Amino acid sequence: MLTVHHLNNSRSQRVLWLLEELGVPYDIVRYQRQLDMRAPKELRDIHPLGKSPVITDNGNTIAESGAIAEYIIGTYGNGRLIPPPNTPERLRYTYWLHYAEGSAMPPLLLKLLFTLMPKRAPALLRPLVRKVSNQALTTLVNPQLKQHMAFWESELGKSEWFAGAEFSGADIQMSFPLEAAAARGGLEVGHPKAMAFVDRIQARPAYIRALEKGGPYTIGR
Repeated sequence: MLTVHHLNNSRSQRVLWLLEELGVPYDIVRYQRQLDMRAPKELRDIHPLGKSPVITDNGNTIAESGAIAEYIIGTYGNGRLIPPPNTPERLRYTYWLHYAEGSAMPPLLLKLLFTLMPKRAPALLRPLVRKVSNQALTTLVNPQLKQHMAFWESELGKSEWFAGAEFSGADIQMSFPLEAAAARGGLEVGHPKAMAFVDRIQARPAYIRALEKGGPYTIGR
């Protein structure tokens, strides 16, 4: 049986959601973040990088969210959650599946990093670290985020879901950046279509079931 090596409050929540949408049976092996929020070393026994998500299935160990989504949908989807080949929707699906981590998440992670740095710096260095962090946020990170959020809003104005009229694995993959932006990136201001997307995904029964099985998940609103 497919096993999800599930780190609490992490991207592996999307894997549980995908499996719930497809009705694929799976086991969960749970890992708790350490006090510094990093994954425990036990995950390195599953994959050398020691990060989540990771799945094991039929002798395969697969990491990276996009690769996992492709494997699960290709192996168990039977044509579900993926547009037909050689269609504009399929091209959009492939783009968003990889854009989510390749382009959308880096500025969100930088925002988190530069927001936390002053709080974790030694007291004597805190004013300097805060100045540097604020400068990075103002000149680099926030402008990038603004550009990405405007892009999402524009694209969701063309169709209800990222790959077209039908819900797909691309929407599951895009859930993490949009929820992160809603939580700490200012998505709620001036992006009604993107916020409506967040509301739609969080109301899906499979999303709710995945939350019940995966445990607390605080990246969302």
